Amino acid sequence: MNYVFHLLTLISIYLLLALSLNILVGYTGLLSMCHAAFLGIGAYISAILTLKLGLNVVAAFALATLSTASVSLLVSFPTVRLKGDYFVLSTFAFQIIVFEILFNWTSLTGGPYGLRGIPRVSIFGQLVDTPAKYFVFSGVVSGLSILLIIVLLKAPFGRVLRAVRDDEIAAEAMGKNVSLVKVKSFAIAAACAGLAGALLAHYITYVSATSFTLQDSIFLLSIVLVGGAGNLRGPIVGTVLLLLIPELLLFLGMPDTVAPNVRRMIYGLLLVGFVFFRPQGIAGEYRFEKT
Repeated sequence: MNYVFHLLTLISIYLLLALSLNILVGYTGLLSMCHAAFLGIGAYISAILTLKLGLNVVAAFALATLSTASVSLLVSFPTVRLKGDYFVLSTFAFQIIVFEILFNWTSLTGGPYGLRGIPRVSIFGQLVDTPAKYFVFSGVVSGLSILLIIVLLKAPFGRVLRAVRDDEIAAEAMGKNVSLVKVKSFAIAAACAGLAGALLAHYITYVSATSFTLQDSIFLLSIVLVGGAGNLRGPIVGTVLLLLIPELLLFLGMPDTVAPNVRRMIYGLLLVGFVFFRPQGIAGEYRFEKT
């Protein structure tokens, strides 16, 4: 039963990640390649605050969320005026820079060894120390965050995001500050990723820079693109599907050295297949052009 709760916990965390990335990809039309960087920033900030500074978990979660949103300004301000491949390359560069900082700043992040012994969550004196308890905790935190995302996207701000995605010139003609809208969407998406990072760090009680690589950003992007961008259904479908694929491979009896490579091949084939045959994904509305 603990295995089931473990899977449900991961789904709740990655669903928050997928929906936050969908704000950029599906609603604003920004193909970001650095979402794992924001996930890592949130995880490390919360881990450092609780492990090295002794801050309580609730305050650490809040600071990790706000700090990650602030860091997003470093990439959004210089890049929001870029388009197409240039924007993708800029987020790619940010992802690499963040990874190198996390991997090499040994005195703060533990470098390649990471940080171990991250304190578990404690609510009203009760330690959240089992998969079942953490599923309830992560489900509540992720659920409230997802609810805020839904309210935001159903509000006029969500319509502005779609207007910017579909026609920036028309949005500017209507008096919208397109650059500011993009910066806001980046900050919101990064804040949610930072919160998800804090949830993940205190669940596993260990963080390492190798968990927040470009490959992880591609995986998160795969969830959105395969499930479908531009609505709320797509990321849900993508999260469940792509998180369950590795678990199904376990039941096939594949060696541990083979299964990860097979998983990457499946992700790659899924991406190629959807790009050519269903660009909007399984349940999405927004489709990226092939050219």
